[in-house]
Formats: sequence, structure tokens, C-alpha cells
Amino acid sequence: MTNAATTFNQNTTEYEQWFEKYSAVYQSEILAIQQALPHNKTGIEIGVGTGRFAEPLNIKFGVEPSENMARVSEQRGITVYRAIAEKLPIGNATFDFVLMVTTVCFLSDIPKAFSEIHRILKTQGEVILAIIDRNSEIGRKYEMEKSTNKFYKDAHFHSTEELTELLRQSGFQNFQYWQTLTSAKETEIEKPREGYGKGSFVVIKANKV
Repeated sequence: MTNAATTFNQNTTEYEQWFEKYSAVYQSEILAIQQALPHNKTGIEIGVGTGRFAEPLNIKFGVEPSENMARVSEQRGITVYRAIAEKLPIGNATFDFVLMVTTVCFLSDIPKAFSEIHRILKTQGEVILAIIDRNSEIGRKYEMEKSTNKFYKDAHFHSTEELTELLRQSGFQNFQYWQTLTSAKETEIEKPREGYGKGSFVVIKANKV
């Protein structure tokens, strides 16, 4: 298990409590991801955690290396593969879309993970990344506080441009973007808007070619 997976495994309850404490932020993130999700398609969330995104987004499959978190996901009705993004125990061209929510910052080998995502997607399948943009207000804050934040101490934040280029190199195209968390108001649910550069939470969508 990676350092990050071990941390999440040991702090599953505290992780769950974050979503209760910051419910408006969580709802804002859900709304942004919903803009990118295809309808009536079969998808999988890699880094599904406790299923906090997969469940409300009606995603029935997940990948999660942390046993404790995977178990909570399963209680939410999700079928979970105990695995890492860089080595997926899933056949070629299996899914219509792959979602990753704030997971890319914990990957040890992003090109390898993107290559695996490309492999398990059907032709014209969609990858959807939800990230905290390194160049945003929250991204800069998390980067500064990394040493004292147990969840983000092993994280490596990336910019939207960086990840777009890595996805392009992995065989993805037709990029679309949505953003939210443009203000510091943690108690208001924010409607997402297209593009990136103003919001701290960015959703990147692209097609397999």
C-alpha cells in the first residue's frame, strides 16, 4: 500500500467527517462533476475512497487500494477492485467512462495510470478528472500546509494545463473544462461554470481516440 493509501486507511472516519463539515463545498464539487458525466453509460471511479462521489453520481464500480475505505464504498452499494490506478485488474475496453476525483495528486506514475485508463475505456470513452488546481487559491493553500495536513502530506498537486498535456500524450483529445469553488465562502453551494482559471476545483473531460 502506498503512503497515501495507508494514511487514508488509518483515517477513514476523519475523511468521512470532512464531507459533513464542508457539505456546501462537497455539493459544489458534485454539481461540477455532474456537468461532465455522460448519461446512461457504465463508468468506474478510480480512487473511489468511501464512495462519497460514486454513490450520488450513480457509479457502480470503483478502484481503491485502502481496505477500510473500500469496505465503506461497498456498504454504499459499489463493487470495488482492491488495486492501484497504475495496475488495473480490468479488461480492455470495458467502461464508457472513468472518473477520478482528487486522486491524480496521489499517483506515483501518472503516465502509467493514464495509459491504463486509456486501455480500459471503450473507443470514444471519456476520462473525467476532478482536481484541485495547483495554481488556484485552495491549491496554493494546500501546498503551503502540506507538511501539517495528514491527508495531503504525500500529495503532488498539478495544474490544469499540465494534466491536459499528459492526457493528450496518453491518447486523449476533445477537452472540456468546468470549474467551481471560485470564492472562499465555504457555506454556500456554488453553481459550476465552464472553463478554468478562476475556480480551485476543476473538472477536465476528454475522449479516448
